[in-house]
Amino acid sequence: KSREAADPAADSSPKLAAAKHQEEAASKKKLCVKAAKEHSIPEDLNKLLENKVMETVFDLSYVKLSVVEMTCLGDADSEGIVSKSVSFHSDLIPGVYEGGLKIWECTFDLMDYFSEAEIEFANKTVLDLGCGAGLLGIVALQGEAARVHFQDYNSTVIDEITLPNVVANCTREGRRKDRKASKPPSKRPRKAEGSPDVLNRCRFFSGEWSQVSQLLLNSNKPCSKYDLILTSETIYNPDYYSALHDTLAQLLDRKGHVYLASKVHYFGVGGGVYLFEKFIEEKNVFTTRMVKTIDQGLQRCIMEIAFK
Repeated sequence: KSREAADPAADSSPKLAAAKHQEEAASKKKLCVKAAKEHSIPEDLNKLLENKVMETVFDLSYVKLSVVEMTCLGDADSEGIVSKSVSFHSDLIPGVYEGGLKIWECTFDLMDYFSEAEIEFANKTVLDLGCGAGLLGIVALQGEAARVHFQDYNSTVIDEITLPNVVANCTREGRRKDRKASKPPSKRPRKAEGSPDVLNRCRFFSGEWSQVSQLLLNSNKPCSKYDLILTSETIYNPDYYSALHDTLAQLLDRKGHVYLASKVHYFGVGGGVYLFEKFIEEKNVFTTRMVKTIDQGLQRCIMEIAFK
């Protein structure tokens, strides 16, 4: 606005207008390439659970997201994603906020499938990609996975939701009490005794997929490829398909498997299972197999992906 006020004739030149358009497009593109960051695990684990209200689903505890939204102010939300989500009335703001403040429906479909198909996590290396609340990775941890890494686009989600959820569910005493209790579990935050041994098997990352891939492959602590990559509702936007495909190709072990849960079609955004399946076929790197279809409500699918 200040530029236009200073130079009212700026848009009169087609060349200047074209240059301005290119500059804005480049700026938007840069916004979408969010730098990767590894999040350190605090020494005082109990601080992670301060001011958190817990709820339960599938025998797992998770931070009540509406309370996080109310309390996540100032330094706790340096990205400003809570205020932006509220002001835009949207769970998705491309390149800014990618939905991690909400637990999406297909996450529960995938957790159901793990149980039905008796997916083995013991001694496996696992990546929870686009993790949000981190429930898929937590299930893998409780299944004795050797190593579980959590990734979400937004650093606020990792710090305020994913990390507290992992700590809350990996407390030996807390798990034992909740599962044997006849009354509903307490909503008060549990203490985190007993968690460090489990957390030694975890790493937490935020940032755009291609950036996280580079960080994982080129860091001082490079990791081996993953036996299992778990991801839910990450194919809603076709603009992200190339980055997602490349990330899977770079990080999956040659004998590994991806389990991807998705709605068949995302109205208003354009993505969906069959569009992504077609994208994969054209790349000719992976094979795909639909292992489950859910017909209640909007049709949803679980896809298994492996190298050819």
